[in-house]
Amino acid sequence: MSDKAGTKVITVNRKARHDYFVEETYEAGIELFGTEVKSLRAGTVNLKDSFCSFRDGELFACGIHISPYEKGNIFNRDPLREKKLLMHKREINKLFGLKSQDGYTLIPLSLYFSKSRVKVELGLCRGKKLYDKREDIAKKDAKRTIERAFKSGARE
Repeated sequence: MSDKAGTKVITVNRKARHDYFVEETYEAGIELFGTEVKSLRAGTVNLKDSFCSFRDGELFACGIHISPYEKGNIFNRDPLREKKLLMHKREINKLFGLKSQDGYTLIPLSLYFSKSRVKVELGLCRGKKLYDKREDIAKKDAKRTIERAFKSGARE
């Protein structure tokens, strides 16, 4: 995300890529208040246990923890409140249809600034089984050992 002009990554949900297969990604705006944006600029946000839900034809992000702004006093909001995601109606309907299929869920993968706006990268995900996670870990370990072998071979 940070390679594009005018974008700055705030946080990435690393656990989501470990626990789910990401089939497709979507970009959505997020409805925030002023002190929440200031907290995001400070980087005090956690996406670890977040997910998306549909209610009355609208899309909401649940479980995104934005810590209260230190100097926000009475203007601070509840850190775990549901945040409305901003997408076109046809995109929301498409996602609702895809999510209603067995085994699919919508997970926020990252938060970033696009110019002055806060955007959320959503992933249409399918859950991994334990053996899938083990397979991914084995691949990463094999890749690391190969890279170490190349580095040690280059030094000799």
